[in-house]
Amino acid sequence: MDTTKVHQLDNLPDLLQTAIQSINQVILGKQQQIKLVFTSFIARGHCLIEDQPGVGKTTLAHAMAQVLGLDFQRIQFTSDLLPADVLGVSVFNRDQSQFEFHPGPIFSPFILADEINRATPKTQSALLESMEEYQVTVEGETRPLPEPFFVIATQNPTHQIGTYPLPESQLDRFLMRIDLGYPDKEAERRLLEGEDRRTIIKNMPAVFSTEQLLQLQQRAATMHVAPAILDYIQAILTFTRETSAFEFGLSPRGGLALLNAAKAYALIDAQEYVLPEHIQAILPAVVNHRLPVHIDTGAKQLTTAAEHILSSINVT
Repeated sequence: MDTTKVHQLDNLPDLLQTAIQSINQVILGKQQQIKLVFTSFIARGHCLIEDQPGVGKTTLAHAMAQVLGLDFQRIQFTSDLLPADVLGVSVFNRDQSQFEFHPGPIFSPFILADEINRATPKTQSALLESMEEYQVTVEGETRPLPEPFFVIATQNPTHQIGTYPLPESQLDRFLMRIDLGYPDKEAERRLLEGEDRRTIIKNMPAVFSTEQLLQLQQRAATMHVAPAILDYIQAILTFTRETSAFEFGLSPRGGLALLNAAKAYALIDAQEYVLPEHIQAILPAVVNHRLPVHIDTGAKQLTTAAEHILSSINVT
């Protein structure tokens, strides 16, 4: 292998930590959430951020696109947004007497689907193929999306006016769902006294090249996973399918999501292999939106799916 490429591979963990620390200067006091968003990207998944307006969801997406060095497109989802506004449309060219396809914003490597649950289900479904297959089919023709391709979607709480709940099939396309929450007192004071976040983001340098980002994803995919770790993941899957606490258990795709997220998180943690702690760290973000909780189980202490799983399964 070329010595330059070897050096690039060896330098990836350092670049990754530099990128995370850069975003930590913009989104204050949310280091774990930032690590989880990076985990989603490195695992070739997508991330849904659900929280109140004004806590930094969009700012986080802007900052991440900046440090990754990827072209960024923001799609503001509204009730009148159409699938063609996302995917693109063919327009008749009179000079050439034929239709020409004008690609929509989905053909950018980094997409912010802002307030995704304010669009109708028909428009929400326009993202399904792109997020799962990394391609778009419009008017019978399939067109590939760029690599890497990453979607961050923000979602307002479903009790707010003008929202449409995401169906299970759409939720399952997101590797992780996280919330940011309010900053603690110290972080909020730094925010009030500090420079405008938009100015900081504008001056942030890109940390990675496109080739390095693809190498990062490839390294995570080849991370070593011991048989005992696979046993642990299978125990989680079996438990979710057999317990009466959930309406239904994790699907095989949910199991792969656990595995791929744990690999990516281990890489961020500068490890050469996956540990049980990595699975436990990513479990809430991976399973809580995939496991509807039965309200009639009698488990009064059950608050989230991940808490119930972790309290019920012992690592052997």
